[in-house]
Amino acid sequence: MTSAVILFLAGLLALSAAHKVLARDRMALSVARLTGFSLPIAGLVLIAVTCIEGVLALSLMLSPLATAGAVGAAALWTLYAGALLRRRGESLDCGCDLMARKQPVDGFTIVRPLVPAGLAVAAALLPRGAWTLDAPFAAAAFLALWFAAGELHSLHSLRVVRS
Repeated sequence: MTSAVILFLAGLLALSAAHKVLARDRMALSVARLTGFSLPIAGLVLIAVTCIEGVLALSLMLSPLATAGAVGAAALWTLYAGALLRRRGESLDCGCDLMARKQPVDGFTIVRPLVPAGLAVAAALLPRGAWTLDAPFAAAAFLALWFAAGELHSLHSLRVVRS
């Protein structure tokens, strides 16, 4: 099971980095809103975070670096949660989803990055399991559930914002 969790975390980091590259203008604006930095500084932070996510995704996949990658990923996701906590109650596009959507920063939004952070801590502490054929399928299922939870939450947020 550990291998599926590691693949899930690496996949989540890689997809997040790719998302930041493909939607860099939107994501720079999200970084500016979350951090309070000016747009040019937020653009630089975005580049740095994108590189960090890519390096962490790769390091999770390399046995000698897997523990350091897991600890780094946990720290990064905890920083994301802290940035969201600072904006609790505000409505903004946090960049947390693949689609641009303004929604309230609520408890779900804040706790969401803490879930992979906790999994990363567990992956760092637990012995690494053997790679099995079902690990990629389990990781893909975890990713699908991750994005589905975000979509379900956005439906709830839309309903709350409209009422």
